[in-house]
Amino acid sequence: MSERRVALVTGANKGIGYEIAAGLGALGDTVGVGARDAERREAAVTTLRAAGVDAFGVPLDVTDDESVAAAARLIEERTGRLDVLVNNAGVIGGFPQEPTKIGLDVIRTAVEVNVIGVVRVTNAMLPLLRRAAAPRIVNMSSSGGSLTRQTTFGDNAGRPISAGYSPSKSMLNNITVQYAKELYDTTILVNAACPGFTATDLNGSRGFRTPRQGAAIAIRLATLPNGGPTGGFFDDDGPVPW
Repeated sequence: MSERRVALVTGANKGIGYEIAAGLGALGDTVGVGARDAERREAAVTTLRAAGVDAFGVPLDVTDDESVAAAARLIEERTGRLDVLVNNAGVIGGFPQEPTKIGLDVIRTAVEVNVIGVVRVTNAMLPLLRRAAAPRIVNMSSSGGSLTRQTTFGDNAGRPISAGYSPSKSMLNNITVQYAKELYDTTILVNAACPGFTATDLNGSRGFRTPRQGAAIAIRLATLPNGGPTGGFFDDDGPVPW
C-alpha cells in the first residue's frame, strides 16, 4: 500500500481539474488523472510527471457504470486505498439554457454528469476511501448552484440564465450534504467547492480567474485537518450561502 496520500481527480486532463491534480501532486500526493479521452489523459499525465508529480492515468467516464467500476479496480490494484476524491468532471449540458427554450435533453445531460455521475463515482470509491486514515471528498460546484446568489438579482446582472446547469449544481450541493450526514460518524469529510468565475472550456474562457486560482479551494478542502468542516459549501472567501 502506498505511503503517499492517494488522490483521484475526475475531469483532470485540463482546466481546473488539471490544476487540482497538479496542486495535490506538488504537495506530495500520488494523483490519479481521471478522464475519458485517452490522448488528453496521457498528455496530462506526461506533463504532470515532467513537473515531478507522481501521476497515473485513470480511464474514467462518470456516466458509465463499468468505466467507473474499472477505475475503482485500477486504483485498488495500484494503491490499495484512496485518500482524496475530487469530483470535478462537469458539463453545461447544452444550449439554450433559458427555461422557456431549454430542451429536456440538456437538463438530463447536466444532471447525468453533474449529479448522477458524482454519486456513481463516489459510491464506487467509498470502499477505498474507508481504508484511508483521513479521507476527503470534494465536489466541484458553482455559485450558480447557490439559490441565495441566484436570487440576488442586482448582483447577478449580466450573468446568463441557466435552467440546466445551475439547478444541477444546486442538486449537487444537496447531495453533498446528504453524504456528509450519512458519513458524519466516520473520518470522511465531504464538502462542495466553488472555484469562482474561472476561464475554462465550460464557459468559453470568459472567466476572469485562472484555472490555478479556481483549483485553490478544492485543494484546501482536500487537505482539511481532522475535525474540519463537513457538509459545507466554500469558496476562497469562506462559506458560500446556499
